Amino acid sequence: MSDVALPAAWVQDLAQRPAEGGPSGAEWLREVPRLLEEALQRWDLVVDGPARTGATAVVVPVRRGEEALALKVVWPHPEATHEALALRTWGGVGAVRLVAALPSRGVLLLERLDADTDLVEVWTDEACEVVGGLLARLHVAAPPRVPGLAEHLAPHLERMARRAAVPRRVVERTHGLARDLLPDDPGLLLHTDLHYANVLRGRDGEWLAIDPKPVAGHPGFEVWPLLGNRVDELGTGAALRWSVRHRLGLVADAAGVDVEEARAWTLLRAGVQVSWATTEGPEALTTCVALHKALDD
Repeated sequence: MSDVALPAAWVQDLAQRPAEGGPSGAEWLREVPRLLEEALQRWDLVVDGPARTGATAVVVPVRRGEEALALKVVWPHPEATHEALALRTWGGVGAVRLVAALPSRGVLLLERLDADTDLVEVWTDEACEVVGGLLARLHVAAPPRVPGLAEHLAPHLERMARRAAVPRRVVERTHGLARDLLPDDPGLLLHTDLHYANVLRGRDGEWLAIDPKPVAGHPGFEVWPLLGNRVDELGTGAALRWSVRHRLGLVADAAGVDVEEARAWTLLRAGVQVSWATTEGPEALTTCVALHKALDD
């Protein structure tokens, strides 16, 4: 079995996750050493450094001869189902290159990027323009197996109507936008989680996207992660409204998306995020409601 050390805090957190159509976090963690060892043997890899972890995945730097790669093992859950398919579709254009995969096991072999260099500390305007430029390259026709936004959002829209903590105006606005926007969904391949930490330096210094949560839909749906992260830099009151619209405009322009269309799709997503935030505590809910208001005013 693989002797790759997994961070204790990450193991403890993931072990609490209930099953989402596959094994629970605790059940999957028992399989991780075997999955890693089988992948190392299958692809003739040697471990080349300590493991890094994301919310639901472990990434191990490896080598195959002189080739530097990254071995990723992902906890099976709906958002991760089509990660390998999306990366294969993009073929390394704007995103990390997929070298090999065992999608049914959540095992991906990727080119190795610079995991210490992302957009988290980059000036926000520049970071938004970088992400918008990447999105312009990633928005290709989605493979048929990738679910559309209507399917993806249906359970969230149904749940938000039953959550008393979601302001009624947000429920009504979100459902109205869904009725208006979803029938015109163009079915492009969306990353949906391209925030500042999900862009890394790669070959020849190029910025590349990682960790997609693929859905087929309208490119305007992609802006939210750049608003919901680095929130402390947005200010309050009138400054918050200006900053939110400014970021949105930068991303939309760089991605080649009409700004008002992007605002409408982002407002739809913001409403869904308000609903989600009711499960994460008062601070998260307050933040999401403020962002929703800044977009809608």
